[in-house]
Amino acid sequence: MRRFAPAKINLALHVTGKRGDGYHLLDSLVVFAGVGDWLEFAPADQLGLTVAGPRAMGVPGDARNLVWRAADWLAPGRGAAITLEKHLPHASGIGGGSADAACAVRGLSRMWGVDVPDGVEVLGADVPVCLHGRPVRMSGIGEVLDDVPELPEMWIVLVNAGVEVATGSVFGALQQVENAPLPVPEWDGFAGFAGWLSATRNDLERPAMAVAPVIGDVLERLATTEGCALARMSGSGGTCFGLYEDEAAARMAAGAMPEGWWAKAAPVLD
Repeated sequence: MRRFAPAKINLALHVTGKRGDGYHLLDSLVVFAGVGDWLEFAPADQLGLTVAGPRAMGVPGDARNLVWRAADWLAPGRGAAITLEKHLPHASGIGGGSADAACAVRGLSRMWGVDVPDGVEVLGADVPVCLHGRPVRMSGIGEVLDDVPELPEMWIVLVNAGVEVATGSVFGALQQVENAPLPVPEWDGFAGFAGWLSATRNDLERPAMAVAPVIGDVLERLATTEGCALARMSGSGGTCFGLYEDEAAARMAAGAMPEGWWAKAAPVLD
């Protein structure tokens, strides 16, 4: 059984507060793109994980990997032979590990014939939204998911300059933690959606650029491509995105990025 783990993109991310336990409160519009990792599942007596693919280097194939932890959480002691095919860059703000964990929960639940219990957020704050797998407004620390109006068809270009950005460092550089939430989600067509999105922000973008200044270079490159309606960083970085109304403009923009940068054009999934 082969399953897709799409990249998760925070099109907008507002930091609205901080809890007493140190977790930040977020308000975010999350979508998924037609680029990501792949997982394969096969029956086995014991749990095993093989990591392959162009982005496999440095990815653990043991209990340190969220895929392994997801399997242990779903049904402790059950066996499976799992292959994780890595295509997304590491520590990049597009939910690679969380998407993989959510994909593992879905795939193994089906293969083992077990229900997915409540509490998947113990695997990570982004795992619930990745398990949801559709455009959604995410709030709290990631556990509150609310439907949004249907999104227009659009394409996204994801670009990463190859610099891993530690989430803790970015939040540590954040100076203002109490910010306004997202405006009410409402739009009509691509132009209306782009207009709504332009009134939002990513509160982690500036602190991330302080940690990794090359993020500013990526944003500038994307913003100057033809047809780019908006360029912004996703999550805590360092992957940035540009939004485009049509495929041709998106593919041209991805092809215009410097050699050595990871750049992919893909549809935004509905």
